[in-house]
Amino acid sequence: MSRPAKLILEDGTVYDGYSFGFPKSTAGEVVFNTGMAGYPQSLTDPSYAGQILTFTYPLIGNYGIGRQRKDKHGLPINLESDRIQVKGLIVSECCEDHSHWDAGRSLKEWLNENEIPALQGIDTRALTAKIREKGVMLGKIVIGKETELYDPNKDNLVAEVSRKDVLELGKGKHRIVVVDCGIKYNIIRCLLKRDTRLMIVPWDYDFNQQEYDGLFISNGPGDPVQCAATIDNLKKAMKARKPVFGICLGSQLLGLAAGVKTYKLKFGHRSQNQPCVSGQKGFITSQNHGYAIDAKTLPHGWEELFVNANDGTNEGIKHRSLPFFSVQFHPEGCPGPKDTGYLFDEFISIIEKHKTGI
Repeated sequence: MSRPAKLILEDGTVYDGYSFGFPKSTAGEVVFNTGMAGYPQSLTDPSYAGQILTFTYPLIGNYGIGRQRKDKHGLPINLESDRIQVKGLIVSECCEDHSHWDAGRSLKEWLNENEIPALQGIDTRALTAKIREKGVMLGKIVIGKETELYDPNKDNLVAEVSRKDVLELGKGKHRIVVVDCGIKYNIIRCLLKRDTRLMIVPWDYDFNQQEYDGLFISNGPGDPVQCAATIDNLKKAMKARKPVFGICLGSQLLGLAAGVKTYKLKFGHRSQNQPCVSGQKGFITSQNHGYAIDAKTLPHGWEELFVNANDGTNEGIKHRSLPFFSVQFHPEGCPGPKDTGYLFDEFISIIEKHKTGI
């Protein structure tokens, strides 16, 4: 039988449910994701570090968790990191009778193996409506002994999820330095498919003494202003005028290095169906971020590249004359959509033009 448990928000609101994950209390920032599929990728996305994730889709776990396999580069297939990153999980209903040809175990088994608390039987519609109205808030899953509230935004979460050493992958002709701020593995795969040789470095690594053709800044969790070392290294790198591409947190860090200001969104963008506009074209994008660039603070020479069609917030920036650009969403989106995957090709094209002096 499932054990009774509670989700308690910082304003005192209590949601009664049942534990189906690891039986311990936990605390973090409560957020929601509206995606209909891809829970293995979401749960292993380092951008969710410090957060209690709520899935709005009513039934989660129906296709289980894929068998643990790795690609030719040693990266887990169908996962975005080596472990579950969330502090806890909230769903309306967990499917225990999963069915899929590649399933190795159930969601429940996977959560317990990784000691991640999870609740079901929660009215996720009511919870989501409250977060949309009040904004994201701190909360705690209480299973037995209570725990204190925890605000992850006060910590440098990037330092916690970034790799600790340098990793080199690929044998392609384009040498790219990849700053790991909590990188999703499918980003690495997308880069490696394009004739590249990657030098993946920790978030605070000073890469300015390295020889490279292009610089990539990854996604990651938390408040971007916590990454002072990355921002300082970016400022130095921009003086060399080599191509720079940033995704998600990487977009915010590029902006901060350029001189913009960032701010916390009311409830963030976490979904697979966010519409973004660039010029006269519209795209459906996958997103996971709680902070954004204030486009009004863009300095001379910079402009917006993408805008969110729902709320008008910034979704990407570029320099008008130098080879710097970024996007707030995820063009590598796994399991999708793939509308903006061409941006990786644009990055490589910019690198090739820069190398030939065009």
